[in-house]
Amino acid sequence: MMWDERLLKDKKGVLMSKKLLLTILIGTFLIAACSPKTAEPTPTQEPDPTDVITEEPTEPVVETDPFEGERMPCTTVFEYETDAEIDRYQAVVDQAEPVTDDDWIYGDPNAPITIVEYEDFQCPACPGFSLSVKALIEDFPSIRVVFRHLPLPSIHDKAYISSMAAEAAGVQSKFWEMHDVLYTLQSEWNAMTEDEFADWVIGKAEELELDVDQFEADMFDEDKRAELEAITEERLSAGFNYTPFVVVNDRIYRNGNPNIFGLVGIYQFDGYEECPPWVIEPEKSYSAMLDTSAGEIEVELYADAAPLAVNNFVFLAQEGWYDDVYFHRVMEDFVAQAGDPSGLGVVGPGYSFVNETDNELVYNEAGILGMANSGADRNGSQFFITLGPTPDLNGGYTIFGKVAEDSMAVLDEIALRDPNTATDFDGATIINGVEIIEN
Repeated sequence: MMWDERLLKDKKGVLMSKKLLLTILIGTFLIAACSPKTAEPTPTQEPDPTDVITEEPTEPVVETDPFEGERMPCTTVFEYETDAEIDRYQAVVDQAEPVTDDDWIYGDPNAPITIVEYEDFQCPACPGFSLSVKALIEDFPSIRVVFRHLPLPSIHDKAYISSMAAEAAGVQSKFWEMHDVLYTLQSEWNAMTEDEFADWVIGKAEELELDVDQFEADMFDEDKRAELEAITEERLSAGFNYTPFVVVNDRIYRNGNPNIFGLVGIYQFDGYEECPPWVIEPEKSYSAMLDTSAGEIEVELYADAAPLAVNNFVFLAQEGWYDDVYFHRVMEDFVAQAGDPSGLGVVGPGYSFVNETDNELVYNEAGILGMANSGADRNGSQFFITLGPTPDLNGGYTIFGKVAEDSMAVLDEIALRDPNTATDFDGATIINGVEIIEN
């Protein structure tokens, strides 16, 4: 089932998935991959996304001269350091087994976006990514996820038995239910002994209404365990040597970083695999006219203070990225946020760029135009307009413009909308289009 593109023009039919919101919280962890050759990393939590303006997470890149080269500096979803690195990763992908009906597949088997995850149920980096991807399919059904085991027993003492537990549940057609149990409750069983885990997971099998005797027999089946160990060795030898090891449409998804929202931007909304070209000129000034259902909003753009943000905004506006896009988050006396064509508040253009806050600009009044991000140097397509003084945002979010005095009254007409409780877009304010004015 393909994503119905009519929903891009009439997003009133798009529902906010509560499960997606939950997994976005999980996905806000900065997660390092698990490797059998290194110690386990400790996840670091970002600020609560309900308290800050958020967008898709990506790894930052820092440049000294923003106007150097034909394209503005940014980090794309698929980011490699050298041609040799690209070749090395591609050589690994070329050895992967083709996806077949024997794989564990979640979503439409014919979906055009295939995400293959090589994972270890005891890997602390895996739950946030895998659960987020699985939940995302509810809102973007043209994605399918393929789960493949890659247990790393050298660092995870229950890597094999947890995989066997999932396989045993799969025999009774409940692989994905056990997948969710193992990842969601990983903190409960991670420190258990193998015997304690076996008792624990048998109890969970009973809760899933499995035939417990059959489940236990399959979990301890020696032949199946030998097959799992053999295919694990094959995958490790081929270069699949950390978890989560993620391949998207036959391309390595760098380090399993949970920027799945950037991927959705690429594949669902004509996003970009390259950094935007420079479309502004240093010696010129720019403004924009936002044609919204609440009225026209004229915005002066600060190209001198924030050339990256302004170039990004101008580029996306000229590309039509902001056409028919709702203000999906409008909080009284705080901000009106937009820039995600899905209306869910999680999708970006497939790249990110650094903050530009080394100036004297501050959020001291309503009408300030700023870039949304999920942390320092992680800006994409989403932006916001302040609806009052917001000094807590100072220094953390790029300011790249200001609403003209004649348009300030329109801000009062933008409909309030809390994305944590809204289930549709009835009454929401929509941006019909953005005109860029070159001065």
